[in-house]
Amino acid sequence: MIAETVCSAVAAAGLGIAVVTAYRKRYLTATRIAAYALVPLGLVMTGVVEWLADTAFSPTAWAGFGVLGLSWLLFATTRTVERRRGGTRKERKAARESAAPAATAPGASAPALGQAPSRGQSPAPRQKPTAQGDDDFSDIEAILKKHGI
Repeated sequence: MIAETVCSAVAAAGLGIAVVTAYRKRYLTATRIAAYALVPLGLVMTGVVEWLADTAFSPTAWAGFGVLGLSWLLFATTRTVERRRGGTRKERKAARESAAPAATAPGASAPALGQAPSRGQSPAPRQKPTAQGDDDFSDIEAILKKHGI
C-alpha cells in the first residue's frame, strides 16, 4: 500500500513538472516528462507494484531465486568442464584430424618454409646448394613458380 502511494505521488509530481514545462513553451520536453511520469501510475494500476512488493517480502520467492541461481551455476559448471575436456579421446583425435586440413584455404599452396615437424620428430636437415650461382636465384624461382608467375 505504501508503494502504491509513493508511485502515485511521483506520477502527480511529474505531471506537475510537465505542466510547468509546457507553460514555458517547451512542449516536446513537457510531453516527454509526462510520459515518464505516467509510468509509475501505470505500474500501480496493472498490479505490477503489488506483485513486486509481495515477491520482495516472500521467503518462498527468494528460495525460488536461489534455486534458479543454483541451476544457472550447474549449467555453467558443466559447460566449462565440457569445454576443457573436449569429449572422449576418439572425439578429440577426430576433431584434430578434421581441423588440420581446414587450416589453409583449399587452393592455397604449401608455405615457402615448409611445414613444422610434429611433436617427437626432429626437423629435416637442410640441403646445401651445389653451385654458388644457383642458390642466389633458385629460391626466388621456386616462389615465382609456386605462384604461377
